[in-house]
Amino acid sequence: MKLYGGIDLHSNNSVIALLDEEDQVVYRRRLPNNLATILGELAPYRESIEGLVVESTYNWYWLVDGLIAAGYRVHLANTAAIVQYAGLKYTDDDSDARWLAKLLRLKLLPEGYIYPKGERAVRDLLRKRGQLVQQRTSNLLAVQNLLARNRGESLSANAIKRLSSEEVDHLLPEPHLALAVNSNLGVIRVLDEQITVLEKTIKAYIKPSGALQFLLSVSGIGDILGLTILLETGEIRRFASVGQYASYCRCVGSERISNNKRKGRGNTKNGNRYLAWAYVEAAHFAVRYNPQIKRYYQRKAARSHGVVAIKTVAHKLARACYYILRDQVPFDVNKAFT
Repeated sequence: MKLYGGIDLHSNNSVIALLDEEDQVVYRRRLPNNLATILGELAPYRESIEGLVVESTYNWYWLVDGLIAAGYRVHLANTAAIVQYAGLKYTDDDSDARWLAKLLRLKLLPEGYIYPKGERAVRDLLRKRGQLVQQRTSNLLAVQNLLARNRGESLSANAIKRLSSEEVDHLLPEPHLALAVNSNLGVIRVLDEQITVLEKTIKAYIKPSGALQFLLSVSGIGDILGLTILLETGEIRRFASVGQYASYCRCVGSERISNNKRKGRGNTKNGNRYLAWAYVEAAHFAVRYNPQIKRYYQRKAARSHGVVAIKTVAHKLARACYYILRDQVPFDVNKAFT
């Protein structure tokens, strides 16, 4: 007897349901989020289980990795693509777990990508670097705003980083204001140190490869953006087409059209926000330093809007990087921007 499992994962517990080929519930139970407990409960059914579906929630790593290590065939459900019948009057964790198992049995399960465990940690470390950079920027803006309010002028980010305590006291004789700025500067310096440590660690782990070198040939892409694109993309052949990759990078629009009329928008945030950020950043640099891309941007901006034009450049770069990663070839601006 073949069994199909669905696991409705929560922050501190999971609801597990096993269905047979007739959609009959063979096993159902709510268990604490403890890998040993879950494996012990599944053990009597192990030989019959065809697959287990886990929701792609924020905390799926430990469960998916543990089940795979135990020899189960695990599927990660793309929750954004799973919609139950809207007319249902009542749903709960039990019905959600059964629904996941049923989709697996019917071979209709929209699956997410299980990023390889061995590379996941360094990808998440790069994400941590991005978080620290955002915090540093927040502290820099706080200092700029404080100076603007109290002196009617502001300083550049580089000038703020070079400020000493004596210079702060001179700029802001009021001791409470000076303490506020020095507090921000102290945080900025600590963040600078940690960001440097993370960057060195990541670069030491990611050995120079053909894929990375080809990405670095793209106008606007440097070390950090290249590493971000490489690690966030993962296996490029998991995308069946360049359009799917561009959509995953949030570089395409989302509209619902009926009878040539707009009926609304879809989920514009569906995709990878880190890749979306990387390609927009690359677009800004490419427009600044590549004359051919700059001319393309100016033509688009003249007909629409600067923000739309930058997003168009980002879309072009994402499509180019898809072929670069797939075919292992350098960037050709004439093919990407005509």
